[in-house]
Amino acid sequence: MKLRLGMIGGGQGAFIGAIHRVAASLDGLYELTAGAFSSDAEKSRATGVLLGLPTDRVYASYQDLIEQEKQRPEAERVQVISIVTPNHLHFQPAKLALENGFHVILDKPMTFSLAEAKELQQIAAASGKKLCLTHTYTGYPMVKEARQLIASGALGTIRKVYVEYPQGWLSSFEEGSDNKQAAWRTDPTRSGIAGAMGDIGTHAFNLLEYVSGLQVVKLCADINVVVAGRQLDDDGAVLLKLSNGASAVLTASQIAAGEENNVRVRAYGEKGGLEWQQVDANTLQVKWLDKPTEIWRAGTGYVSSYAQHNTRTPAGHPEGYLEAFANLYRNFALTLQAELAGEQASSEALDYPSLEEGVRGMAFIENVIASGKSDKKWTDFIV
Repeated sequence: MKLRLGMIGGGQGAFIGAIHRVAASLDGLYELTAGAFSSDAEKSRATGVLLGLPTDRVYASYQDLIEQEKQRPEAERVQVISIVTPNHLHFQPAKLALENGFHVILDKPMTFSLAEAKELQQIAAASGKKLCLTHTYTGYPMVKEARQLIASGALGTIRKVYVEYPQGWLSSFEEGSDNKQAAWRTDPTRSGIAGAMGDIGTHAFNLLEYVSGLQVVKLCADINVVVAGRQLDDDGAVLLKLSNGASAVLTASQIAAGEENNVRVRAYGEKGGLEWQQVDANTLQVKWLDKPTEIWRAGTGYVSSYAQHNTRTPAGHPEGYLEAFANLYRNFALTLQAELAGEQASSEALDYPSLEEGVRGMAFIENVIASGKSDKKWTDFIV
């Protein structure tokens, strides 16, 4: 049975809302049932019309959506609410949804501040409802394979990790034009205290911890505002110490002219290393100390159950960003459906980002900006 989905944000002209709707629809596990797509009631109504929703399930505000859906019979009301708004509008809708008995899918970063993230974690625990955080890149099959390979010990103790996220779209003062995405992502009142480090640095941080299975314990950051007139960082590099004593390097830049979204992670252990990058997402390079490099491919019979579970097509048929995004939606749906059936979800289905990743992501933002302003070489990673 499909889960009934409500959406907050994602109206006409919004980039990420459409991505979420495609991801939710890909496996037929959700049915978009209701929405408050914009703070402008007319824009919300117009989006609902385009999506074919009945007029009485399109709301003028997220408060109306949550209150009125709660009043509907249990067999009709939405079960999951997807929140795809700018950062400053994450906490209150998520809080209200959880408190009123709805599961939540939330775009990253989880909240506007670490304090909000910790509070939301407590609210979710008290509510008994679940939350999925859309750190897209952990949805790729070969990213999951990389995590499983490291966890198996095949590479030995991890010694070094590199993760990078280069973009070039903010190489000029885009927020000075009519670029809606640039306007809110570079505005501290809507984005928070970080620019590039909040927008894409959190993805890199999440990927580092997810693949390595380790946690950051110390950091030393160089944070830059390169484009004149910009209010938030658009470039940065961070040295990191991990929980097993290994070191790591993280870079995130939105002024790397000519770059798109080639997220890349490399990890090296005693016996070998691995490399994955988004431009060739179906491939994982496995590099050995004493034998030739191997090319592992998604859709094959030799990869782990986690990679197989998150692959839809035979080997050689490319899957990309939309499918990775959809894997998060699918795993969350499978987990909720198992719960409704009184069953235990598989470990593969339970493998989606949630509250702990959200709190650590917000801690990364606050720690990295503080480190960038500090004259100390190393600072503790405080959650």
